[in-house]
Amino acid sequence: MSSTPRRGARVLGWGSHVPARIVTNDELARTLDTTDAWIRERTGISRRHLASEDEATSDLAVAASIAALERAAVRAEELDLVIVATVTPDSPLPSCAAHVQRRLGASNAAAFDVAAACAGFLFGLSIADAMLARGRRSRVLVVGAEILSRIVDWTDRSTAILFGDAAGAAVLGPPTEGRGAELLSLCLGSDGRSAGHLEVPAGGSREPLTAEGLAARRHTVRMKGSVVFHAAVRHMVEASRQALREAGLTVSDVDWVASHQANVRIVDAVAERLGVARDRFVVNLGDYGNTSSASIPLALDEAVARGQILPGQVVLVCALGAGFTWAGGVLRF
Repeated sequence: MSSTPRRGARVLGWGSHVPARIVTNDELARTLDTTDAWIRERTGISRRHLASEDEATSDLAVAASIAALERAAVRAEELDLVIVATVTPDSPLPSCAAHVQRRLGASNAAAFDVAAACAGFLFGLSIADAMLARGRRSRVLVVGAEILSRIVDWTDRSTAILFGDAAGAAVLGPPTEGRGAELLSLCLGSDGRSAGHLEVPAGGSREPLTAEGLAARRHTVRMKGSVVFHAAVRHMVEASRQALREAGLTVSDVDWVASHQANVRIVDAVAERLGVARDRFVVNLGDYGNTSSASIPLALDEAVARGQILPGQVVLVCALGAGFTWAGGVLRF
């Protein structure tokens, strides 16, 4: 596991966006062998937002970015770098970030994507933090955006009930900035030996998508749920503990935890293992489902907007994604 040095960048503004369409558990139950009660009990999810046919990932990313830029009081042309964390880009190339840069009018920014799945937003924050700490950039936009509904097998009950579409964004400034949430620590990890436990098998150079693969739904998410569950709890807890050590803090210093919103049972297990009261977790899973890289910025944006997270409070963040990839971090708001 690698880590980035402290003290870190400042988050000047948060933003998020979800599609208008809402799909409830009862709607899924019309085509799947499930019920609202069954889904709620096992996942904590009651509904999710799904993109319309004419929406792309960059559309959600741009909307979230505009909100973040407005709250940060930063103009798009002031951005030096645009990082989009996604596993569902508009197309294989160019990057989703290129579309976001163009549509925002961020003409002075470099732009690229990060593919670390559900941990992608935190990986993007780490890159932004390193660039800002070196004085190479002064304004960086980091976005987590996904339209997972395009890669879900809607006949597979084990995965179809889990995912939603959303985007979350943050505008960052350098450590010397006198405002915004300070990034106190960030640590990242990966284990490629686990790549096959959570994957989309077809659609890349290893297995180009064919008519046969499409019919077999090889272009959709495959997940070994029990393996992912145990890995998520273990790595998110370990990354959280390391992030706290690097920030010079302990669990008792934590006011809130914003973990990746994957499954309520994972949230409960992480809370128990960390020794943090469950009511100190920022959770919006019930309304949005698992939105992958968008989940943490979406949760933080909502929590800040409703006054749940207050200035001076310490927030622990952690996530696990396909790969496996994982990350933990600490912010002081």
